[in-house]
Amino acid sequence: MIVTKNWLNEWIDLDGVSADTLCKTFNAIGLEVDRHEVLRVADGVVIGYVEKCEKHPDADKLNVCQVNVGESVRQIVCGASNVREGIHIALATVGAELPGGLKIKEAKLRGVDSHGMICSSKEIGLPPMGEGIMILDPSIGELVLGKNLNEYAPFHDDIIEIELTANRGDCLSIHGIARDLRAALSHELREINYKEKQEGRLGIGRILQLQHTDTFDADLLFGAVDVKELAVPFVIALRLAIIETVYTTAVDALLLYATQSTGVILRAYPFEKFGDSETKGIITLENDENGYASLYGKEKVSVIGVSQEKEAHFSANEGLAVIEASYIIPDVIAKKMGEKKVPSCPHYYRSSRGSEPKIEMGIRYAGSLFEKYSTSLVYGGNIELTTSYEAPIISICEEEFESFIGLKIDKTRITQIFKNLGMDIGKTKGSTFAITVPKFRHDIVNKQDIIEEVVRIVGIDNIPSKPLVFAEANQMSDDLNGYKKTRMYRHRAAQSGFYESVHFVFNERLQVEKYGFVCTDSDKELLNPITATFDTLRPTLLVGLLNSASANVKVNQKKIALFEAGMIFDTNRNESKRLGFIVSGAMESEKIANAGKPASIDFANFSQLIADVIGSFELVAHTPTHALAHPYVCAKVMINGVDAGEMFRLHPSIEEEHDLAQTFMCEIKTDALAYGLVEARPYSKYQASFRDLSILVSKEMSYERIKAVIEKHRSAQVQRFYPVDRYVSEALGEQMSLTLRFVLQSEVKTLEDEDITMAMESILNGLKDELGVNLR
Repeated sequence: MIVTKNWLNEWIDLDGVSADTLCKTFNAIGLEVDRHEVLRVADGVVIGYVEKCEKHPDADKLNVCQVNVGESVRQIVCGASNVREGIHIALATVGAELPGGLKIKEAKLRGVDSHGMICSSKEIGLPPMGEGIMILDPSIGELVLGKNLNEYAPFHDDIIEIELTANRGDCLSIHGIARDLRAALSHELREINYKEKQEGRLGIGRILQLQHTDTFDADLLFGAVDVKELAVPFVIALRLAIIETVYTTAVDALLLYATQSTGVILRAYPFEKFGDSETKGIITLENDENGYASLYGKEKVSVIGVSQEKEAHFSANEGLAVIEASYIIPDVIAKKMGEKKVPSCPHYYRSSRGSEPKIEMGIRYAGSLFEKYSTSLVYGGNIELTTSYEAPIISICEEEFESFIGLKIDKTRITQIFKNLGMDIGKTKGSTFAITVPKFRHDIVNKQDIIEEVVRIVGIDNIPSKPLVFAEANQMSDDLNGYKKTRMYRHRAAQSGFYESVHFVFNERLQVEKYGFVCTDSDKELLNPITATFDTLRPTLLVGLLNSASANVKVNQKKIALFEAGMIFDTNRNESKRLGFIVSGAMESEKIANAGKPASIDFANFSQLIADVIGSFELVAHTPTHALAHPYVCAKVMINGVDAGEMFRLHPSIEEEHDLAQTFMCEIKTDALAYGLVEARPYSKYQASFRDLSILVSKEMSYERIKAVIEKHRSAQVQRFYPVDRYVSEALGEQMSLTLRFVLQSEVKTLEDEDITMAMESILNGLKDELGVNLR
């Protein structure tokens, strides 16, 4: 948002306020100053009047002008195409120094003396204002010949560019900025005289009517102007150049200027779009094919707050123009544009952020410009369509201000701040304020927003610092413990040679269901997926790890060891934590120790890698429920008797499909993993004894049955046992030899042979009785 000090001064009294003070004030109230530029026309550039203009005798493109500068008439040679008799111009006199270091001297051009230079806007340091020289008019003030231009306010100004946040649409106008300054400086807004005189005017109802059959979230106001002898005043042209606004006609210029000044969105249409000289014009308001509130005459002319049809622009220099002032709720138009995007014009930037809702002020101001700078006839009255608006009321007590801000602010001061910001305050009940939020501040929705308004006007630098009193509550929550637990196992996995892989929580439903996993119920599925390959919440970590392993193989990775810690989701979108692993190809990198030929990963080695991460566990027979697992190389992972997940070899067909070597995967429930304080337990100081027991069992017998019998019959001296060898041969037939190693130890004495023998016999007898097992 670009403003100038003099432009602001038309709306609020800034006499005695320096440009530096103004910039500091803007920054203090949250309107960040992005640029401050001083506009000063050099001394010696004066107002002149071209009394005579003749062609140069020796140059077709030059003119010899006689320019009156008050005390004398000076001869100037000028090459501008728009120089002519009877105009006021800016003349750089001899001795004047222009921007860029150009110093004006006496000169002779093609044999003709020239005593100065008639200037364009760029030559005296102003923004570009079209081709040729500047032509001045009384809009800058009384034109006194020979008077320095810098004695006129438009040529002695400060340009300030403000960086606005998206929620401050109320400050996208000179009036809006002035309204904020009123609260910061406690200066009253100036009254702008734009009240129309009704006497002698034709009423707009004679030529125009509005019809609609539905209600809309928009306010509309229509006026009419019979445009005559309108030229863009110099001050308006200069200010539009300063704010870098481009226009095509004089009507455009006046309406753009009025919009920038008041914040009200204004448009002009040719009356012929709605009627003719013999019939009353009819404006129809209805929704268009895209659901936008639109205006129609003989054809569609505009979408309210969004765009205007090219053919519906008032492009003539004279004629009857219909002027529209509009306001539409920014949330409504922005949401609609998100649902169905349509082409827009520059006015959409204002309407989507919040334009000025006082549309009558805008149309009256525009009418006053037409009357001031032309002989145009402004029709009396307006055609109006407004919607009901119930302003939100936020209640907040005086103590809350002090609690939030840390500073006690006088009740009268608070009341004055909100009054100056244009907010109504109802009759207070005790220490409670009932603040009515105006339509132009749609960004204020809660108490925190109200507090912020007070803080920015009081000034954050004016709030004294206080010692921080902070008593932190106990942060040892379940969420923190869960985070620490996951972090611990992630670190263990990295230390065990795994690389962490991170995926979106989404999978491709087609791929996941192909492998036999159950996805989220269709009525709870994603409404707006990122892409077609991320169209469902993942029910497992395994598919993402498989895809990552496949990608690694394609870049010639020989050893792949990945893990992921993350959430998965069931059919009802309930989430749970999982830890997933995948290892494929070589067990280790190529090195001297393995002669450059590392062994491939197998189930036993993979189990050991997983144990290095999650600790001890048991494997039991398991039938997989999905197609990723090899049906004969699959086991359930048990931790302290609890089902903690599964471990398996990837199905050979899927290995081949993804160009993977022998691959193993595992997915563990994070909740089943141990975490917490490790309690120290006493250990025996007596020597442990080891005994091996080789038994003949059926090849079809599972280790689980053998283990269960041993657990049932083992004595307290048997600390642990585990299989160490499995032997099969033709001589044994359908049986196999299984060797078990037992560790025996007592807490009170060194075990004697008799104690060991009794413990082992108890186990062997139990195996014989229940399973018919014999010693080998």
